[in-house]
Amino acid sequence: MAPERESAGRERAQAGAGRERTPTGATATGRARPRLDQPRSPRHRILPEWDPEAFGRLSERIARFLGTGRFIVWMTVVIIAWVLWNIFAPPNLRFDNYPFIFLTLMLSLQASYAAPLILLAQNRQDDRDRVNLEQDRKSNERSIADTEYLTREIAALRIGLGEVATRDWIRSELQDMVKELEERRDGHREHAVFPAERSRGRDVDDR
Repeated sequence: MAPERESAGRERAQAGAGRERTPTGATATGRARPRLDQPRSPRHRILPEWDPEAFGRLSERIARFLGTGRFIVWMTVVIIAWVLWNIFAPPNLRFDNYPFIFLTLMLSLQASYAAPLILLAQNRQDDRDRVNLEQDRKSNERSIADTEYLTREIAALRIGLGEVATRDWIRSELQDMVKELEERRDGHREHAVFPAERSRGRDVDDR
């Protein structure tokens, strides 16, 4: 019994090892992990791809044309020609008899396409206006900051000029100093007279 149990245990261990190894090999070969150093391959899309910027520019051109008098004139001419042809043309050449159901369908189709195109053009215009307003706001903020800076600099210059000696002030100070020096010189001359000279003058006066 013991040898049979040992052989059965070995078979189970080998079978378990085989079961453990097969999923790892399958995952390694079948489920390969994407490498992080390589870009992903583009996915295949069912819907066609288009450039939203080019489509937006085209919609703006169509919306601008729909909002002009030229479009109204051409549409009026086409409708009048359509109606006249289907009334006065030979019966075998008429393609839309009265009450002009095909014409109504075409006008409805044109209106159903014109409304989204106009809305798309308006949205693009709103985005541009928003960007322009943001740029104007930033430029206004910069101009206000520059104006405040220049105002502070001018005020500082005025304060500095108030403390700087001007030419007229220096001239007046020099004139005052010259007068003061002249007065001192005259005073020194008066005080420089000797006592002997003063006594002689008195003697002369006494005589």
